[in-house]
Amino acid sequence: MQHVKMYSTAICPYCLMAERLLSAKGVTTIEKRRVDLDPTLREEMITATGRRTVPQIFIGDVHVGGFDDLHQLERQGALETLLEDPSPEASAASVGRGPFNP
Repeated sequence: MQHVKMYSTAICPYCLMAERLLSAKGVTTIEKRRVDLDPTLREEMITATGRRTVPQIFIGDVHVGGFDDLHQLERQGALETLLEDPSPEASAASVGRGPFNP
């Protein structure tokens, strides 16, 4: 399973929904980067994603985006493939268009 990293805050409902969805897909560990506790992490997130809102989710090296983007992957049936296959070819083929594959 791919490494999952999520920039989040303590009181973000979309962060909690993203965690629940990822957990339902079998993700047991999420590297949480709390931007509310460390301002340098917020700057890191903005630099990496171009976005200021949380959550910002990475699966492997792929920036998925926020919860809406994650949920869209789930509806498309592409989330499981992205989580399970570490090859860049499979990741690029599975996600379609969006912040995760412009």
